[in-house]
Amino acid sequence: MDPHAVETIEMELAHLIRRLIAETTYRKSGDSLDRAAYLLLDHIAGSGWASVKTLAEEFRLDSSTISRQTAALEKKGHLARRPVENDRRAYTLELTELGRLELERNKQMRTERVGELLEGWTAQEVEQFSRLLQKFGESVSEG
Repeated sequence: MDPHAVETIEMELAHLIRRLIAETTYRKSGDSLDRAAYLLLDHIAGSGWASVKTLAEEFRLDSSTISRQTAALEKKGHLARRPVENDRRAYTLELTELGRLELERNKQMRTERVGELLEGWTAQEVEQFSRLLQKFGESVSEG
């Protein structure tokens, strides 16, 4: 493995993350979802429901962190608690209609922005980047 290439990737990732956070902060409207809310809602939308415990495991975060984040989403009307039949204390979280609409709106805005950034790329470059970025993400998840 070429150490210079690895160093370049590391530095580009650091700059990319900084720029994306800065752009998100700069462009964010008052009702836009932050990154944590977006990822939580997307995960719950994909699975249909989730518990705080499963979300904490998925995102590798403490349950108290997930509880605070989901409570804020519940307060905004994006999530609803559903009691578990056999355990009165337990509940699962589901998207509300408002949560689904907000997630779709944010996903569309984010996808359009990424599309704008890729306008000068060929279809082959976009496909290759998509594949490699997904592979890199899997390595991060496993590592």
